[in-house]
Amino acid sequence: MVSVEVDNRSGAPVDEVAAIELAQRVLADEGISDGEIGLHFVSPDEIRALKRDHLGIDEATDVLAFPIDTREELPVGLPRQLGDAFVCPQVVGDAWRAPLVHALLHLLGHDHGPEMDARERTHRT
Repeated sequence: MVSVEVDNRSGAPVDEVAAIELAQRVLADEGISDGEIGLHFVSPDEIRALKRDHLGIDEATDVLAFPIDTREELPVGLPRQLGDAFVCPQVVGDAWRAPLVHALLHLLGHDHGPEMDARERTHRT
């Protein structure tokens, strides 16, 4: 099972258990049975700084993903580090599930386009 480390520094209440369950289900459905991800709930200021520093766009956003291992073949015994997903509860509100699925698919190496759109549709809750 994929280990999900949650860090809520957004200042907003978050259903961490539901987020972990969604992440584990989506990753399992995508064929990822082991590994680790970081799931960070952050403030609008923090997600804006991340987007500015890493993408050169100075605006708050709903979610960002920073993949590490994606689906690459790893040496035996080396744990899979999928990467980190950052979600801003103040931007997404109660509609956090779809942005989280979007970020998880990025962690697996999917890019925007028809294939990713189709993958997102299969994971709608």
